[in-house]
Amino acid sequence: MNRASLDKRPDEVATMFDDVAPKYDVVNDVLSMGQTRRWRKIVVEAMEVSKGQRVLDLAAGTGTSSEPYADAGIDVVACDFSLGMLKVGKRRRPDINFVAGDATNLPFADNTFDATTISFGLRNVNRPKKALEEMLRVTKPGGRLVIAEFSQPVVPLWRTMYTEYLMRALPAIAVKVASNPDAYVYLAESIRAWPDQDHLAAWLQEAGWENVTYRNLTGGIVAVHRAFKAPETTPDGAAAAIAAHKGPVAKLRRNIVR
Repeated sequence: MNRASLDKRPDEVATMFDDVAPKYDVVNDVLSMGQTRRWRKIVVEAMEVSKGQRVLDLAAGTGTSSEPYADAGIDVVACDFSLGMLKVGKRRRPDINFVAGDATNLPFADNTFDATTISFGLRNVNRPKKALEEMLRVTKPGGRLVIAEFSQPVVPLWRTMYTEYLMRALPAIAVKVASNPDAYVYLAESIRAWPDQDHLAAWLQEAGWENVTYRNLTGGIVAVHRAFKAPETTPDGAAAAIAAHKGPVAKLRRNIVR
């Protein structure tokens, strides 16, 4: 893997997503062989939100992941750092509230949202651990976080086949269907470099989230993590939760579906 290709500044990553915005959703469907829609449906189910609640959808891009909430009458804010993505989304869904924002410094007050979610975007954040802390800050006490992210297949043979697809087939397909094939080379490398399910679960605990669980999808190609903010979290309480985290990753409660 070419590590240098992953050393991009946040503005470079934003520009890359601006370039692919017009065809981004179509290309994702092609590259995932239609699995993206199933994965997103499972995220919505894990969120367990209803009318009257407010949802923050981070790395929302063109708003595809925000649509199910808006369609259900839920107040959703689609937040992304790519202005190109947001412009495409706003033209397509003017009824959704699109906001430009950095996941490591969110433009929202403390305890604003009943639930927060980020799908396939956390690995592209410059400081993902800081982003997890920011998500905790803006989520209401007792609220939840749901993360969908590419992960590590749990069966060795399947892992090998998947890695070959990422590094060989995916860029080749992207050349034919994407406006910026180099962006998909970067995305493939970022997926392979991303920590596995247990490490992301540990990051969530370290950030102060509680009751961390995850579910493997498509053999572990994707993992959906869910966690909760303590009902009475205060700045001191969050610091104490981080300090109290000493348990090994193996002791995390997990809901594994292969």
